[in-house]
Amino acid sequence: MASHRIESSNLVSRLSSIVGKEDLLTEPEDLVPYGFDGTAALKQSAVCVVTPRTVEAVAAIVSLAAAENIPVVTRGSGTGLSGGSIPVDGGIVLCLVNLDEILEIDPANLTMLCQPGVITKAIDDAAAPFGLFYPPDPGSMKISTIGGNVANNSGGLRGLKYGVTRDYVMGMEVVLPSGEVCWLGSKCVKDVAGYSMKDLFVGSEGTLGIITKVLLKLVPRPKARRTLLASFDSMEAAARTVSEIIEKQIIPCTLEFLDRKTCRCVEDYAKVGLPTEAAAVVLMETDGHPSVVDEEADAMAAIAESNGAITVEKARDEAHATKLASARRTAFSALARIRPTTILEDVTVPRSRLVEIVSFVEETGRKYDLDIATFGHFGDGNVHPTILTDETDTEEMERVEHALSDIIDKTIELGGTITGEHGVGLAKKPFLPRQFSEASFSLLRQVKVALDPLGILNPGKIFDPAGEAKS
Repeated sequence: MASHRIESSNLVSRLSSIVGKEDLLTEPEDLVPYGFDGTAALKQSAVCVVTPRTVEAVAAIVSLAAAENIPVVTRGSGTGLSGGSIPVDGGIVLCLVNLDEILEIDPANLTMLCQPGVITKAIDDAAAPFGLFYPPDPGSMKISTIGGNVANNSGGLRGLKYGVTRDYVMGMEVVLPSGEVCWLGSKCVKDVAGYSMKDLFVGSEGTLGIITKVLLKLVPRPKARRTLLASFDSMEAAARTVSEIIEKQIIPCTLEFLDRKTCRCVEDYAKVGLPTEAAAVVLMETDGHPSVVDEEADAMAAIAESNGAITVEKARDEAHATKLASARRTAFSALARIRPTTILEDVTVPRSRLVEIVSFVEETGRKYDLDIATFGHFGDGNVHPTILTDETDTEEMERVEHALSDIIDKTIELGGTITGEHGVGLAKKPFLPRQFSEASFSLLRQVKVALDPLGILNPGKIFDPAGEAKS
């Protein structure tokens, strides 16, 4: 941890000489937004925020931090849901939102080079005029940055068919903890020269290096899309429908579900016409060649009906499709209106165990007398149990902690993972040793020590710094 506090006038002056006074924040009222991210109940006052505009400035800041043994926490838009960008006491918050340029779109090689502060949706928007498509679509895509997406290996609604952020990263520029700048990867579709170092930095949550450029793979834009919404009187019937769709070798781009509680909250919030008495609603979306899309949409509708769907609604046009899809995309916002604190989890299990984990979440809510809604990515097993609570209620928060621990243990028992897309950060750190063997957990630490021997990059995230007590 830091041997100096960044408040010292000398250090502030040196930072100001790197980025300029306009890109250095030290006043308490300016620092408030940087003291938290999208994670409930996690806060830490920032003492200094720098917003550099060049790679050279980033490297100079990290070099200074290394020389003075000062922690550095990298940040984008602050939409993370694991506490990964929460400030470290006495450290620098390095916010990369000013590095926000798309540097190159290369249609010949189907790639895009951009800086880390580019908003995720802007990447797909920029690709569209070239007939190209950037598929990853986290729920925060309208505000999250690509740097944060890469650092957390973000998923999204289209993950079933198209994969996650890692599948679209071909290369990156990284500032190492020493302040050195290196390039990893290339535009080559085949590149096996040495270790695949770029993949080590994808999902590293800012603990190994600071990403300053990203080379992304693009794909041809689908020519057609069809959206359907099916409702069921049981979660089991919804799960059977999803399983049969996959068994029939139909791979939709989206297979999402909402439970009854989520449906009611979304309908009250967005008025999209959801069947609020259904036990489960499944959003199905297929894209590709028009004739294939029509065939797959009809097949999915038939499968849903054969599994006892109460209703199967096909989108009439693009506007109607957007309206149906908004039922899923507004789930978190709708639920967040109910109680002062909303805790969104992202446990993931093999698809064959989905009904078990959803049922267990319902039982756990009853056991601990908690209000829990569940939605998520049925197609890839990623479930979002969402606990509606109040962080000022100490007794209730104790029950929340017990419930989360039980859900984590059940997830691991079912062969799942404690996080499918949000990352470990601070929120999941206590649970990581439950998923990893001692040797595997030790390997994580060895990688951290090898690349960041001083432990200055995002210390205390994923696991505790070497020499400190394990969580």
